[in-house]
Amino acid sequence: MDLQDQLKNLFPDHEPETPEPAAAEKSDIWLQDDPIICKYEKRKGKPITILEGYNGAESDFKKLAKELKTKLSVGGSFKNGQIIIQGDYRDRIMTLLKEKGFSVKRVGG
Repeated sequence: MDLQDQLKNLFPDHEPETPEPAAAEKSDIWLQDDPIICKYEKRKGKPITILEGYNGAESDFKKLAKELKTKLSVGGSFKNGQIIIQGDYRDRIMTLLKEKGFSVKRVGG
């Protein structure tokens, strides 16, 4: 007698819930066909990661910047159509963007 049978004996009126299949998250950010450029630079001796090349709405790019900064727990800013993230997080950023459905191109180093 396995655990399921024992539970049915103890609780005959209970019907187990069937888990609903997890639907793919619908992104509210516009996905483009062109790749987003992911660059690495050093400014004043400190490493930064720059994302550019997004041709959607500026508000969507700002949402993406905020989401990346939150998930990576780092500082950064949005200036002149670029997302600037403090530190060298190219690999993690590229995987996060690919999970969202973006195509990403790594440039430099």
